[in-house]
Amino acid sequence: MKILFVCSSNVCRSPYCEFVFRKMADNDPDLKAVTERVDSAAVLNKSKKLHRLSYAALLKEGFSAEELDAFVPRHISNAADVFEDADVIIGMTRWHRWLLPARLKTKFVTLSEAAEGVYRPVPDPFLAKDEATYDRAMAVIKKYLAEYAEKLKESRNVG
Repeated sequence: MKILFVCSSNVCRSPYCEFVFRKMADNDPDLKAVTERVDSAAVLNKSKKLHRLSYAALLKEGFSAEELDAFVPRHISNAADVFEDADVIIGMTRWHRWLLPARLKTKFVTLSEAAEGVYRPVPDPFLAKDEATYDRAMAVIKKYLAEYAEKLKESRNVG
């Protein structure tokens, strides 16, 4: 499965999802078996680098500065092939769906819906002033990612 995580600017939530979920797949052979590719991109703003608190959160997750410095935020306008090729586009809020071209909307689900089957918007920590506030938002995302990973592995075992 080719998974694309999206958020508004591809500097906080979606890159966190990309890095953490890819790491989860790399460390779990069952998840890796159902995860062909994991990417992230923005549906609204064009950005140039990771948010400073996202960078700090990902360092805490064990990613190196070299890995994080190599990350270049993508946008639907310069990564259309990633959107087209994705099997599922996972957004942080339903609002992200409305920013997609009509042909891509059928691939869209929010992260909470993918994980738990219930819509709960993932708050945007972009304006967080401190790491503790930011880290709480990332903990919500990490919980959803773990639940989604379990669902993917279960679907593989059922199918």
